[in-house]
Amino acid sequence: MFEAIAWPDDMKPSRCPIHFTNEREVAVSADTIWSLLTDHASWKEFYPGVEHVELLDGHTALGLNKRFETNLAGQDISAIVTEYEPTRRIAWYGGPKASRESVAYHAWIITPTLTGTHLWTEETMRGPVWIELAKQAPDAFWRTHETLLEELEKVAVERERLRA
Repeated sequence: MFEAIAWPDDMKPSRCPIHFTNEREVAVSADTIWSLLTDHASWKEFYPGVEHVELLDGHTALGLNKRFETNLAGQDISAIVTEYEPTRRIAWYGGPKASRESVAYHAWIITPTLTGTHLWTEETMRGPVWIELAKQAPDAFWRTHETLLEELEKVAVERERLRA
């Protein structure tokens, strides 16, 4: 059985105009997936459009309540990690620096399987920046996350191959 996401009240799917899920079975360990998702320097290798990730407040690693800045969907983003259970789940809450009323909640559930790992990623979004982007291309966010999962799998498989 898969775990549920711990949605903040204001970001529950029933309260957000944009909500999508993506999932994928990958033939790698949950530890490898976790190491990539929590290694902010690796995001450029698999996260579509990410050019940089900067940890704030002097932190050197992602963790619960750790803030970071990055660029996603053409926006400079400020976010905070709100769920953090090693090798099982991570989520962050944030949005464009240019539009404080535009926010998103992006969660990952990582579940070991007999053949590797089941990845579940789900996101909710609200606010004018996200709504305008969705109007321009209604399935763009979902497609971007499909690419994210594909690229994450490629990098994870290669990382495990190099360790073998």
